[in-house]
Amino acid sequence: MALALRDLDEVIGDYTGLSRVVLEYTQLMKKLVDAGKEPGFPVDSWAPVAELVAVDSFERIGPFKEVMNWSEYAEFLTQWAQRSEWECSFKRVTEIGNLVLLELEERSTVAGFSSAVNSATTFEFDADGKIVNLAVYLQMQLPDPEMLKSYEGIQITE
Repeated sequence: MALALRDLDEVIGDYTGLSRVVLEYTQLMKKLVDAGKEPGFPVDSWAPVAELVAVDSFERIGPFKEVMNWSEYAEFLTQWAQRSEWECSFKRVTEIGNLVLLELEERSTVAGFSSAVNSATTFEFDADGKIVNLAVYLQMQLPDPEMLKSYEGIQITE
């Protein structure tokens, strides 16, 4: 049975704790991706997101197994926000201890390529309630090679 899609703004009030932090993180992402189209959008625009992250120990593992620290991720997000349209619908959030699993349907347009993917992202938190690890998993159709250009120069782990 497929999960019903819901607007993030409709469900966020139903959650507390680390699940709520993850939903706030996702709302900030949407706000900043939208703002990324403004001329001169700087990398320090991600400061509100950084407040939720343990920037000195943060690691993000992306859908192609690329690994980024916070500064690399903020730079990546800046470039992505400048070239992308993005929105999401909420499916489910599950919290166990210091780990939260967020499931979304994400829709984006990058370099003229539009896609809708099912995402499952794990958020691991430290003892201070800051995000130390993100791991992104996607179900998607094969992307246009042009879309993959934003990953050029990023180290992929085996």
